[in-house]
Amino acid sequence: MATEYNAINLSQGFPNFPVDEKLTDIVAELAKEDVHQYTPMAGYPPLLTKIAALVNDSYQRTAQTETEILVTTGATQGIFTSIQALVENEDEVIILDPCYDSYEAPVLLCNAKPVRVSLNDDYTPNWKTIEAACTSKTKMIIINNPHNPTGKILTKTDFEALEKILEKFPKIILLSDEVYEYITFEQKHISVHTRKLLRNRAIVVSSFGKTFHITGWKVGYLVAPEHLMKEIKKVHQFLVFSVNSVAQAAISNYLDIVSVDEIGDFYQEKRDYFRQLLSKSRFKLLPCEGTYFQVVSYAAISNENDVDFCKRLITEHGVAAIPISNFYENGKDLHLIRFCFAKDNATLEEAARRLCKI
Repeated sequence: MATEYNAINLSQGFPNFPVDEKLTDIVAELAKEDVHQYTPMAGYPPLLTKIAALVNDSYQRTAQTETEILVTTGATQGIFTSIQALVENEDEVIILDPCYDSYEAPVLLCNAKPVRVSLNDDYTPNWKTIEAACTSKTKMIIINNPHNPTGKILTKTDFEALEKILEKFPKIILLSDEVYEYITFEQKHISVHTRKLLRNRAIVVSSFGKTFHITGWKVGYLVAPEHLMKEIKKVHQFLVFSVNSVAQAAISNYLDIVSVDEIGDFYQEKRDYFRQLLSKSRFKLLPCEGTYFQVVSYAAISNENDVDFCKRLITEHGVAAIPISNFYENGKDLHLIRFCFAKDNATLEEAARRLCKI
């Protein structure tokens, strides 16, 4: 609809500003070199070494390049592969709503049962409800931190509650989707990498696409203990075998000259500017602790359901957003919509000008 009505697209989660010229220069040079054949299945060896160093620098975790790291065709393939490898027929997988839509499909394809558990209305987890959903059939819990679509991050108390649940259910595996790990603001997110009680039974999912604004490259990576990674690699081998070789080599070289510590500051400026632009609108802005998404309430503007409101936002006002009800199994509608602020300032300014007129 955004394309059909020539609307400003703040719906999908992709940046519209240029990629770092240092990275594109690296790609241009590598295109002339001998990096065009298959890499080893787990990843381009220099990149695996750089990922291990990145995880160690960021979280003080030592990950073994040979056995605990896997480069994937984006985070989504990493999520799919992990679930396909570890979830079996009639297992149950707990998914916290609202959630990214790629969690449920691989569970269903395993002939397993997705168990959707809603977060509280302020998007904090209700650990009593989550624990009550755990059974002898529960094989996996999926968490997303920082959280899409809400921008929330889990606290130390949340992790302590999660650890108690997993202590009671020792067979449950944790899948931690941390693709926005470097896009956090006042508080840095707590990674499963730092939780010694969790990481030996967890898969951590990361994304170079999100971190370096190169979503179309579709390069991510998994970190997991060897006993889990061994099973994940069995699926990965027959799903994609290996990931784009030029992209892997380029990211490997780029990691030598870029600091991930600057990414949060870059997006915090975007967040603060977008929030400032919308401060005189009739939308109520919810807290945004991480990611490049801003959730707003339109309750002061309309009583429409969020899907209809988003359609009218496009057709009458020329701005595209995502209705939050689409992230719930039951279509729960709290009159909330999601904007993506990973856009250049001119785009944000024009979008805000239109939104402030509503």
